[in-house]
Amino acid sequence: MNSEAPIKFEKIKQYLLKLQDSICQTLELADGRGEFIEDNWQREQGGGGRTRVLTNGAVIEQGGVNFSHVFGGMLPPSATLARPELAGRSFQAMGVSLVIHPLNPQVPTTHANVRFFVAEKEGEDPVWWFGGGFDLTPYYPFEEDVVHWHKVAHKLCLPYGEEVYPRYKRWCDEYFYLKHRDETRGVGGLFFDDLNEWGFDKSFKFMQAVGDGFLEAYVPILEKRKELSFSPAERDFQLYRRGRYVEFNLVYDRGTLFGLQSGGRTESILMSMPPLVRWEYAYTPTAGSPEAELYARFLKPQDWLGLED
Repeated sequence: MNSEAPIKFEKIKQYLLKLQDSICQTLELADGRGEFIEDNWQREQGGGGRTRVLTNGAVIEQGGVNFSHVFGGMLPPSATLARPELAGRSFQAMGVSLVIHPLNPQVPTTHANVRFFVAEKEGEDPVWWFGGGFDLTPYYPFEEDVVHWHKVAHKLCLPYGEEVYPRYKRWCDEYFYLKHRDETRGVGGLFFDDLNEWGFDKSFKFMQAVGDGFLEAYVPILEKRKELSFSPAERDFQLYRRGRYVEFNLVYDRGTLFGLQSGGRTESILMSMPPLVRWEYAYTPTAGSPEAELYARFLKPQDWLGLED
């Protein structure tokens, strides 16, 4: 299965670079003031990337859109522990990853990434797969926005089979789940990994569909909500909820762990962290408040499109 078609490394890389360009240009236009600053870097063990960060925009308080292509002769423990058959193989990993933290708590935080991984050993077939997805983390959610987000996800999955969206939507709900809090990080989206069963070309096309679908899913929400007013109390709640982002990334996120263990660039790996955040001991939202509605209505896996029986 993994050896049925040649791996088109340069084609994947050129797509990812163009995707990074497209996302940055579109988000700059939506922000209206901020600009992404590019930081090119090299990894001593092999490879490198270009990190782009926008700070103190009119809408985006901090956002990062990263491209990386790293390689090496040995995989980190986070990879071989889950996949012991990869031990002793060299590897390449490339992808685009982004996190956008808006200033206005009425605009949701979002995360997306698309990636390709291959592990090789002389005399054996390469082991490769695609992965990625996108997810949404609102603070004061609007149900119509959540439905729009999932409609885009469903639409891009549909050409690949009716079962694809429910499968990858469920995987997203399960992956972005904070076990120690007993809540989802947000309202989900899509998450997929280890994708190779469709063959190289079809798997690559699906990864592109997810990458290209991100802007269609997110920008209309940002545009619709960016001019809404907000209070200091709502800003405080946003900063409190941002703490969940930090907790997830440092405790559970496989990409963060892989990057740090493989000698990746720490600044680029941790650009996903919010610029400001707060914790509060034993916080409980006031009954009947919008904050309580977030917990009661939105931070639970559910069918947003009425597709389930």
